Amino acid sequence: MDNNLKIAVSGAADLKNCPKKTIRLAEQVGREIVKQGCVLITGATTGVPYYSAKAAKAAGGISIGFSPAASKLSHVKAYRLPVDVFDVIVYTGFDYAGRNLLMTRASDGIIVIYGRMGTLNEFTIAFEDEKPTAVLEGSGGTADMIKSLLKMPSRSKKHIIYDKDPKKLVSRLIQAIKKGRARKKKTLKNAKK
Repeated sequence: MDNNLKIAVSGAADLKNCPKKTIRLAEQVGREIVKQGCVLITGATTGVPYYSAKAAKAAGGISIGFSPAASKLSHVKAYRLPVDVFDVIVYTGFDYAGRNLLMTRASDGIIVIYGRMGTLNEFTIAFEDEKPTAVLEGSGGTADMIKSLLKMPSRSKKHIIYDKDPKKLVSRLIQAIKKGRARKKKTLKNAKK
């Protein structure tokens, strides 16, 4: 694995109104994360995150889910969420907003595919943390609104990557994570002098 990089996939759990290609794109991203030597993190939910995790598992990778529930029983019975495609599930007990924060912060980078309000919440957490973030253009929903949202004056947007190709998107995100790590390492080294 590539220094145990953990990449979170953020996207809609409900796919009722999504473009037909959304599931295929989610699966491609999940497979690419594994092929490129990383661990997949999701919100342990249905929809885009589920299909990414399912593809990652089928490709022989590791999939970690962050649940909004406090236990497996609550995860399955109260939230009605899957357990079958995750190697590890962290039961946060913090409902969706808390789960989103923990999941996003636990990752080294995040990929946005399609999405609705929860995805926007995960994106804004990553944005505020200046975490490397990759947006799959053309996947619809929140993913296709991010560029226009960021036209407003704000801090640097250098950590945001856009691409239509899942393979290139994952590769570019990994490079951005590595560059960020190298900068932090250099800064820490200089601070010790």
